[in-house]
Amino acid sequence: VFPEMALALWKNFLQITMKTILQQRRLSLYNGAHGYEEELIKKKLQQFSGGSVNLVKEDNGIAILTLNNPKFMNAFTGTMMVELQERVTELENWKDGKGLIIHGAGNTFCSGSDLNVVKEISNSQDGMNMCMFMQNTLTRLMRLPLISVALVQGKAFGGGAELTTACDFRLMTPGSEIRFVHKRMGLVPGWGGGARLARLVARGQRCGCWPGLSGWAPRERWAGARELTLPAADEAAALAEARAWLSQYTDGPAAVVRAVKKVVTAARELPLEDALRTEKDIFGTVWGGPANLEALVRRPKHK
Repeated sequence: VFPEMALALWKNFLQITMKTILQQRRLSLYNGAHGYEEELIKKKLQQFSGGSVNLVKEDNGIAILTLNNPKFMNAFTGTMMVELQERVTELENWKDGKGLIIHGAGNTFCSGSDLNVVKEISNSQDGMNMCMFMQNTLTRLMRLPLISVALVQGKAFGGGAELTTACDFRLMTPGSEIRFVHKRMGLVPGWGGGARLARLVARGQRCGCWPGLSGWAPRERWAGARELTLPAADEAAALAEARAWLSQYTDGPAAVVRAVKKVVTAARELPLEDALRTEKDIFGTVWGGPANLEALVRRPKHK
């Protein structure tokens, strides 16, 4: 009895540890010391309405997040920025989730910020406030324990291109394109896309943890690698193909898929020793778990 009790206590401790790690990762990159007052920023952004960010969580553990402002190529209004944060919070609290597909309504992905918003908050402080808000949101999106895909149809420009870098994969349909066009606007990336893109390129245009992740080049415009190009151009068909493609990574118990993503996130963000310790802790949450014990019965390694 004692060994079983000790094992139960140890697993409980590991679960608490992992919950603490996740909560720490949710913490804002910025706080009051940086002049960041989130509620005031949200109040300002909500003055600029239009469009929506919709979320559907499917029974198979796949969530579909839709940028819905097709009249303006799904550009982010202020309310859409706030709604994106709300949808990310919802996904953080979704315990059965395994994967996420982000796409845009109307056969286009996202053209960045709504120019009406840009014109109204053109002073430097307002711009930095928006920058901090979106960096926080997209960092939390990137750290979700879900395997994420940006399904790019049509154009992903500016902030839309930055959004694609917060996903694990980018799937592109025929004729679609991703461009960092910030220089043409007299700007640099401000939603974290510059830092994320640099890291993707620094990993040799490939992340060995995710087979098939390639096709990035250090230039303003690039196209998806062949293995990341879907044949369908129609919105519904492309979404069905993206679901099928993602299933190769989300097949299996949610606890295991989410653990894999957490290990990859730690490897991506932490120094080696910290990443190894985190991997050890995550390993402890699945070792001897239901999926592990079931696999031992099947003995798949020896088939």
